[in-house]
Amino acid sequence: MAEVLVFVHILGALSMGFYLFLPVVTSKIANSSAEAQSGSIAMFRTLNRIAQFGLIVQLLTGGYLMTKGNYSIAWMVVVFVLFLAIAAIGGIMGKPLRLALADINENKNITPHIGKIRSLSMILAVCLVVISFFMVFRDII
Repeated sequence: MAEVLVFVHILGALSMGFYLFLPVVTSKIANSSAEAQSGSIAMFRTLNRIAQFGLIVQLLTGGYLMTKGNYSIAWMVVVFVLFLAIAAIGGIMGKPLRLALADINENKNITPHIGKIRSLSMILAVCLVVISFFMVFRDII
C-alpha cells in the first residue's frame, strides 16, 4: 500500500513540474503574436489548474505518508510551509493569468501581467526545487 501511495505522490509532484520551466517560457511570451500569447496563457491556466489538483493529491498522500514515516518535526514544518507557499503562489498566479487572457482578447497591453506571472513563477520554481531537495534529503534537518 505504501508503494502505491508513494507512486501517486510522485505523480502529484510531476503535475507541478511545469512550474520549473514556466519562468523561461513567460520571458518569451512578451515578444509573441497575440494568438501565440493567447494560446500560451490559456495553456498556462490549464496547467496551473492541473497543478492545483496535484497539490491536493500531494497533501493527501504526503500527509498519510508522514504519519507512517519517521520524520523530524523540523522537517515536517519546513515541508508544510513550502507546500503552503507553493499552493498560495500558484493560486495567486491564477488572477494575472486570467487578466492577461482577458486583455489579449480586448487587444490591450499584457506586459504588467506577464511581469507578475514571471515573478510568481520564479518564486514557485525556487520553492519547488527547495521542497524537492528536502524530499530527497529528508535527514538533513
